[in-house]
Parts: sequence; structure tokens; C-alpha cells
Amino acid sequence: MNDETEVVLDRRRLRRKMASWRIIAVVSVAIAAGAFLLRDASVANFFNKPQIARVSIVGPIQEDRKQLELLRQIAQADHVSGVLLFVNSPGGTTTGGEALYESLRALAEKKPVVAQFGTVAASAGYIVGLATDYIVSRGNTITGSVGVLMQWPEVSELLGKIGVRMNEVKSGTLKAEPSPFKAADPEALNVTTEMIDDGFKWFISLVESRRGISASDVPGLTEGRIYSGRQAREYKLIDEIGGETEAVRWLKEKRGVGQDAEVVDWKVKEENGWGLSASLADLGIALVNAVAGISHIAARDSSLSSLNLDGLVSVWHPAKN
Repeated sequence: MNDETEVVLDRRRLRRKMASWRIIAVVSVAIAAGAFLLRDASVANFFNKPQIARVSIVGPIQEDRKQLELLRQIAQADHVSGVLLFVNSPGGTTTGGEALYESLRALAEKKPVVAQFGTVAASAGYIVGLATDYIVSRGNTITGSVGVLMQWPEVSELLGKIGVRMNEVKSGTLKAEPSPFKAADPEALNVTTEMIDDGFKWFISLVESRRGISASDVPGLTEGRIYSGRQAREYKLIDEIGGETEAVRWLKEKRGVGQDAEVVDWKVKEENGWGLSASLADLGIALVNAVAGISHIAARDSSLSSLNLDGLVSVWHPAKN
């Protein structure tokens, strides 16, 4: 066998080897792309795969119409068999908590809903948890702070020092009271206190009815104290210590959600783009990582790492000097 024949055979062997790597690369990228896209509800819904809808309530709570609409969509989605509500919020407006509570109770009439508390689930954040069928909390989650609050600054003395006086004409003595521009009079404080008390009674009634406890039996509850997750479990303010694993297990073992149901994030769609478009944008990063991984494997083969070849593998493979 002459040298020219040997060279031809070597080239054929290298081509077959590279063809195998290219097939592996394409298959790996396709698998990564499919797995990544199916994590997004906008794509997973297209295939109607059985799923557990994960909704995150993070940060200050306000009445959010888009969020409430998302919960209605989940209630109507036949392929969603359960809902996992991740809560990580210090609270927010009472009306925001009330709106979420009512929407979640309507959702819970159609599908089981479990809450998983993160770092903090206090005040209106705890109201959200009360709307679910079961609460799982971390042992150190800040929980509780049951109560209603209204605060306002008073700058009347400051205005006097800088020579500013506020004048007003109003239809009644309680209009626009309490005001930051003057000391609150007793009548205005009494009216405000009555409103706070009414909201507090509503909050306490939710705790007692949803948790099956008496507020007087929980130390500090009516004073608005906070609890760790372990303390909250002791006082029956939550059901279990754990995280998402325990929450999903409860859905599957206690509420009949199918074992093949996957957790899929449901998010409010942004007005400036489509959910699928956003997923495809993020997919680019996933594909880069997938191909980079394959390139790393190829680089370990000395017969390939020394070649400058076209294709997926060579695109992400650094040249050697």
C-alpha cells in the first residue's frame, strides 16, 4: 500500500469519525432545545402535556389584573392537574392580598393548590398562602405578621420652620384625614382605627377558618408577631417543613396528580413580546452551552482537536497555536 492510498484511507476514517460527532452534536442540541422549550408554559401548553403549573408570587403584593387573569387561565387549562404557588413576599396592600386570595380560592375549586414559602411569607404574603390547600415552608422562613397597618408622615412642624402654611377648604371634617400637614385630631384617629380594626378582623377570620385554629391559642398572633417556619408549624400556621420537592409530592400522593406531571412555570406575558419569542431568545444561550459541552468532549480526542473542520463542533472549538 503506497503513501497516497494510506492518506486517502486516513481521510475517510476521519470523515466517518467526524460524521459520528456531528450526529451526536445535532441530537444533543435537539434534546436540549426540546427540554428547554417545554419548561415554558407558552410552548408546553401547545403539546397539552400533563403538568403542575408553578406560579411565583415574589416581592410586594398589589392588585395585578394580569396576574389574576393568569390564574383564571390556569383554572381553565385541562392539561394542568395541580398548582404550585411559590411565595416569597413581605406583604403588600390588603386589597392586593384579598384579590389574590379570592382568585386562588376560585382556582382551588377546580384544581389542588399547594403553597411553598421561600425566604419570607408575611402579612399579605401569608394571606396568599391561606388561600391554598396545603402550606410547605422552610424551617427558617419568616412567616406571619398577621395584621393591618396604615402609616403617614407628619411634616407640620417642618413646614412651620421653613415658613410654609397649608390652607384647605373641604366639605367635611373627616375629608382627607389623616393629613400629613397637621397633627391628627382624635376623631380622625378614631375613624382610621375603626377601619384598621375591620381589616384586622377580616384577616384573623381567614387565619382561623383556613387553618382551623383559634387566634387566642397562638402566642403573639393578634399582636402581629412573626414566626420561623418551625414555629409556624408548631402553631399550625403551616402544614409541613420543606421545599418544592415536598410540595410536589403532596400534590401527587395526596391529591391524585399524575406521577408523570411535570412542573412548568406559568408567567404573566410581557406586552412587548411573546412568551415563545422570549423562550427562543433564552434558547440561544442553552444551545451555546450544549454545543460547548460537545466541543469539550471532542477536544479530548487528539485526532479531532488538531483539525480545523467546518460544522457544529469546530464552531465552538478553540484553535490551538
